[in-house]
Amino acid sequence: MADDNNKEHEHGSMDITDQEKTFGGFVTFCIRSIIVILIVLIFLAIFRT
Repeated sequence: MADDNNKEHEHGSMDITDQEKTFGGFVTFCIRSIIVILIVLIFLAIFRT
């Protein structure tokens, strides 16, 4: 189990570089998706297709 080592958890001691990369990729994906959606909406509004 997790308590086998009898160590206390130290706040801020975990390596979170993978989580930071994943979150950065998610934010980038969301921003790019929003930009594409806005461009499509503008195109549809201009040409009324």
